[in-house]
Amino acid sequence: MTEFDWTERFQGTAALPLDVRKRLNADARVIHLKKGSQVFGPMNVPDSLFFLYDGRIRVSQSSESGREIVLYRVDAGESCVLTTACMLAEEAYNAEGIAETDVTAVVLPKPAFDRLASEEDAFRNFVFAAYSRRLIDLLRVVDDVAFGRIDVRLAERLLALGEGMKEIHTTHQVLASELGTAREVISRVLNDFQKRELISQSRGVITFVNKAGLGAIAQSA
Repeated sequence: MTEFDWTERFQGTAALPLDVRKRLNADARVIHLKKGSQVFGPMNVPDSLFFLYDGRIRVSQSSESGREIVLYRVDAGESCVLTTACMLAEEAYNAEGIAETDVTAVVLPKPAFDRLASEEDAFRNFVFAAYSRRLIDLLRVVDDVAFGRIDVRLAERLLALGEGMKEIHTTHQVLASELGTAREVISRVLNDFQKRELISQSRGVITFVNKAGLGAIAQSA
């Protein structure tokens, strides 16, 4: 193996046969991106399979009116389902990926991917198993946006953002983008939470007053 064996970072690649991992290390390259960088954007056609070695990427889509919805996040040790789908179909992205932290990623050029996928069953099974899992996650987002109660989803998101903390620094617009709704809807629900003494609000800060109460709402669906 090479001195820097990135395949150890991913559960799927670490389980591959040694000869396949050697080929991956030989063919892939490591890239570094700063926080706030655009990892990919609309109209770009991906030419590589993408593995996130370290950091976090937010994948979102915007409507013509400018409303944004966060589709999912890619965390360290994961691949990007949209990159895989667009690369396989040779089509451009219809979403944007932004580095929420400094990012280290591994990219496997499509010619190398094609060779490995055709010649190595273990690698092909790994790629499509990971693709299937992330696609299911994406479908859950669609289901939540279409059918989920906004008070339940907002309570869940606040608790996730504020795990282990007494307050979070965010805005109504950011929360609206996270949940695929309008800022006015988020403001209305947050004001209701405040009236019920679950939270308190100041500019750009939401303070938890009763996390147990928020948890009850989050579990009420």
